[in-house]
Parts: sequence; structure tokens; C-alpha cells
Amino acid sequence: MTDIRTQASASSSTRQPSLLERLFKLSERDTTVRREIIAGVTTFLTMAYIIFVNPNIMAAAGMDKGAVFTATCLAAAIGCLIMGLYANYPFALAPGMGLNAFFSFVVVGEMGYSWQVALGAVFISGVVFLLLSIFKVRQWIIDSIPLSLRQALAAGVGLFLAIIALKSAGIVTASPATLVTLGDLTSSDAILAALSFFVISALAYRRMLGAVMIGILVVTVIALAMGKVEYAGILSAPPSMAPTFLQLDIAGAFEVGMISVIFAFLFVDLFDTAGTLLSTADRAKLLDEKGQLPGMGKALMADSSASAVGSLLGSSTTTTYVESTAGVAAGGRTGLTAVVCAGLFLLALFFSPLVGMVPGYATAGALLYVAVLMTSGLSSIDWDDITEAAPAVVAAVMMPLSFSIANGIALGFIAYAVIKTLSGRSKDVSISVYLLAALFVAKFMFF
Repeated sequence: MTDIRTQASASSSTRQPSLLERLFKLSERDTTVRREIIAGVTTFLTMAYIIFVNPNIMAAAGMDKGAVFTATCLAAAIGCLIMGLYANYPFALAPGMGLNAFFSFVVVGEMGYSWQVALGAVFISGVVFLLLSIFKVRQWIIDSIPLSLRQALAAGVGLFLAIIALKSAGIVTASPATLVTLGDLTSSDAILAALSFFVISALAYRRMLGAVMIGILVVTVIALAMGKVEYAGILSAPPSMAPTFLQLDIAGAFEVGMISVIFAFLFVDLFDTAGTLLSTADRAKLLDEKGQLPGMGKALMADSSASAVGSLLGSSTTTTYVESTAGVAAGGRTGLTAVVCAGLFLLALFFSPLVGMVPGYATAGALLYVAVLMTSGLSSIDWDDITEAAPAVVAAVMMPLSFSIANGIALGFIAYAVIKTLSGRSKDVSISVYLLAALFVAKFMFF
């Protein structure tokens, strides 16, 4: 009798779900640990280029490149962990492309603010995003902003990245006669930047895993062989984060002139994250019958929390990466995918010498490739309706031409409100769009 009870007890214990099953509900989403690990590795390889690109971009703002590298890896790891453990979704996060360039080249470079103040603006935007998520205001904001402007936002950021990439590689340069003109295409920097872009594009077409990272490394090796960069090793202890850790200036970010900057950080992150979450979740078949993502609030809170934490470490806005679709395509369905990705970002901390060797022209090709992906949003605009198309083009084009994401957003809103009203279609304009347009007009007139 005792043996039977013992066997029954043992049998019962074997049926207890594992820790991973309890945390991530693997069977409920029809996945396995092996599949989630493969998905996590896949996602990491497609977005690992950020550990090469972000330090180069942030260094342009005067930040310590080694400290930014460490902050980038840690911000990505923390963001992925929050998304995986709290929201239980296979979405990976890291410092976002576009906003990091806006941070360095506009807020610090053009507007003249210190990088400490810029970090303060990132922190404030993250906290506001978090509050909007907690009080469930974010859906009202997303629904009240015209779809054409949301699509133009990503495209404009892509064009902004493109001009930064071309300028940094010397492919385009300033001209007193025509504002911009073609640079010296025979320079080694321009040739290697173009080669990086060509290799990345070709590998992406062939669906090569880690195409962007491979393109960056190929050009870095060529530059090493040419003697343009010095070999510094592969592995080492992570660089100190002391130069950037808790160095943000929150008080300075409350200056009136920073309002549009905070707004730009917030809106780009909000719309980019919402769009990425829904498109990736759709591919993973995680949307409900209404086309909504169950627990989207948790995913948005994970994203906004990661932005606030990243600014404390010394990194620009952390956001959900569209590259997460690669992991989803590999079978990722739960937060375990994101947790695996977090572990790989932590492992990447020990490859700082390799990252330090990567020259700016190698990452310029990656920036241009990302720009191509981001401008694809223009294809979804209703070009037959000029009242939708014209404001979208104004927003997208003015970002690179004014060298400011914030200005592009502002001019797009103003154009939308005015064109719709003069066309007799004021009913298409929400109260929030009119309010924002009025605030932007006041900004240009008085600040």
C-alpha cells in the first residue's frame, strides 16, 4: 500500500509544470524551450548591429564611447527582461535607431544642449509614456492621430537617418550654392560606406541571418587590412559606465525649448512601438479576434520603463525592435525568446574591443539600410487623397531638410489641420490634432 502511494505521489510530482512552463506558458502558446532559444538567438543576430552603431552615434554628442557601449548592452538586456518576464511576449528592445541620431546631431549638435540635458529629456519622455500606459491614455492618442501622419513619422525618421548616413560617409556634403551636393565618391570612407550598404542589402535579400552585423564586420575587416583601423583585440572586461551613469540633467530638460524635443522622443517611441507590437504579434498569431494584442498595456509599460532606465544608464530612447519578427518567424511565441535575447546582450558586454574597432563609415552603411526599411511606410499612404498625402509628405520631407524630427512632426500636424480645414473636411481633424497644431504654431512664433 505504501509503495502504491509512493508511486502515486511520484507520478503526481512528475506532472508538475516546470519553472519555465509556469513563467512563460509554453504549452499554452504551442511552443517549446528549444524553439524559444532558437528564436531568441535569431532575434539577437538581426539586431546586434545596435551595439556597433549606437556607441558611434552617441559619441558624436561627446559621450564616452565605451560607457555608451556598456549602457547600450545593459539597456537592451533590461528592456528584453522586462518584456519577457513581465509582459511575456517575444519582443526584443534596444536603443532605437533614429532617435539616437536626433539625440546627438540635433538636440546636442544643432540645438546646443548638453548630452546630460538630452538624457533628461529621454527620461521624462519615458516617464510620460509610462503614465500614459498606466492610465490607458495611449490608445486614445494613437486613435486620434491620423494614420497618414503616423506612417509619415517612420518614413521621415528613415529619411533623417539617410541624410546623416550619407553626410557621415562624405557621400553628400554642404554646398553654399545648393545646400547639399555630391561629395568625393573616390574617398576610401565613401567607398567603404557604400560597400557596407551594398553587402547588407544583398545579404538581406538572400535572407542571411545577421545581414547588418555581417556587413559592418566585413567592412571593418577590410579597413583593418588597409591599415585604417588598429586591431585592439576581441574580448575584455566591459568598459566602465561611470562617465554616463546617472549623469542625466532632468531639471535642465524642463526648459521651454526642450518641450518639442520631449514630444518628439515620446511620439516617435509611442507610434513606433505600437506599430511594431501589432505587426509582430499578428505574425505570431497573438492577436485576438478584434485584432488587438491581449496585455498590450504590459508590453507598452515594458517599453516605456526600459526608456526611463536606459536614460539612467546613459543611453538614448529604448524601444521595441521590428527585428523581433525574425525571432517570431523562427517560432518565438513567449517571453522566453526575449529573455534569451537579454542574455546574449549581456554576453556581448565582453566584446567591447571589437566594437571599438568599428569605424563610422562601416556603420553608415547600416544606417542607410535601416533608412530604406523605415521609408517603406510611405507606400501605405492614400496618394489619391491630397489632404492625406500632402501633410504626410511635409512631415517626412521636413525631418531631413530641417535636420530635426521634432520640426517635421510639428509642420506635419500644422499642414494636416490647415489643409483639411481649407478643404472643407474639418470633421476629419480630431480635437487633439487641432490642439497640437495650435501649440506648434505658438512654438514657432514665440520660442
